[in-house]
Amino acid sequence: MSDAKIPGDLFYTTEHEWARIEGDRLTVGITAFAVEQLGDVTLVQIDVKAGADVVPGKAFGTIDSVKTTSELFAPVAGKVVEVNGTLDANPERVNEDCYGEGWMVVIQAADRGDLAKLLGPDAYRAHVDASAH
Repeated sequence: MSDAKIPGDLFYTTEHEWARIEGDRLTVGITAFAVEQLGDVTLVQIDVKAGADVVPGKAFGTIDSVKTTSELFAPVAGKVVEVNGTLDANPERVNEDCYGEGWMVVIQAADRGDLAKLLGPDAYRAHVDASAH
């Protein structure tokens, strides 16, 4: 997998989600590897609203594609502060720009210690390489 598909300024989960950390806020989406596995995204269903609490490893929504339906998991405990409502009408943004316009939610982390549990780019690359074999 090329470096361009695993940006060095993001953090990752083993469920193939990315997190852009700004202070104690995380913008969360799915990685290019996940997009490749899913194929064309047809629906993004975010089941939480701004103000909702999320728990690490618990689903906050689903993503449907031509191949399958997958759950979206919260990478940290915290409060949802923003949901990308544009994905309701434009789920293809996930395919077109998964690290930009295709983001899912912004979470205010409850405990900065949770951030240490996220994978750095090198660890995530190793995880993807192991998944691909």
